[in-house]
Amino acid sequence: MSARQRRGRVVIVSVALAVLTFAAGLVLGSGTVAVPGLAQRGQDSELRAQIDDLTAEKKALTERLSATQDFDSRISGKVVGGTLAGKSVVLVRTPDADEADIESVMDLIGRAGGSVTGTVSLTDEFVEANSAEKLDSVVNSPIVPAGTQLDTGLTEGTAQAGDLLGIVLLNAPDPAAPTVDDAARDTVLATLRDTGFLRYGELSGPADTAVVLTGGALPEDAGNRGLSVARLASGLGRHGSGTVLAGRTGSGSGVAAVAIARADPGISGDLSTVDDVDVEAGRITVVLALQALLDGAQPGSYGAGPGASAISPR
Repeated sequence: MSARQRRGRVVIVSVALAVLTFAAGLVLGSGTVAVPGLAQRGQDSELRAQIDDLTAEKKALTERLSATQDFDSRISGKVVGGTLAGKSVVLVRTPDADEADIESVMDLIGRAGGSVTGTVSLTDEFVEANSAEKLDSVVNSPIVPAGTQLDTGLTEGTAQAGDLLGIVLLNAPDPAAPTVDDAARDTVLATLRDTGFLRYGELSGPADTAVVLTGGALPEDAGNRGLSVARLASGLGRHGSGTVLAGRTGSGSGVAAVAIARADPGISGDLSTVDDVDVEAGRITVVLALQALLDGAQPGSYGAGPGASAISPR
């Protein structure tokens, strides 16, 4: 069974489970209405039978979904084996990124033959974009490494910050491009850390590609959180051999980062997106999307959410 077929099975079972859950809710809801003579007419027992049937079907689908994800977890190493051999990845995470997603993606990158150079964590101050003027002044200060320059086509602070991080965190595909040394890299990262925009641990050097890991759906009053992350990923995606923006189920809808990235042609052309990194099939897709970018493919939109053009690159 191919990765695309396995992914399709997860989607079908998940959708069926959601439909049954909704249907059970409707039946339960209808059973709460007090109608005179309901028990006498036998409708109460009929509703109970419907509830029992739906509950049994939901349980069966839940078990199938669990089995499918367990199967994907068991074979994921074989699916991605060697796809990132000798390549390196830097992880950029948002405050709402799930720790389990981060650990699983890192593990899968390793099983694909790749390495993770380190993790950079964006702060709430960055994603909420409440300090836009301060971020603008930091990004456009003399910390830009000598011989490099920010993309003049990017005017928003969060996009420029992504551009700057791309310069210092990712290898330039062009061998003739200026080399950013460790001191210049440390200056940029330390300045953004000291001004409250990010945190980071040990970084082993520049990476070939990047993954931006974010959360799921956002409420409509989430402000600029999704937009900030999408713009950051867009700026980052203009460097190295490609960037993948990956969110949890729901990230492809509303004002979440993946949804905004897909809806904006000025962003979608800079990166690939995955909308279900919270399941093993989605994590496999993250690795396959990185491989596709490394092989020179155009960015794509992958997953089962709105705006996805394919389940996976292959």
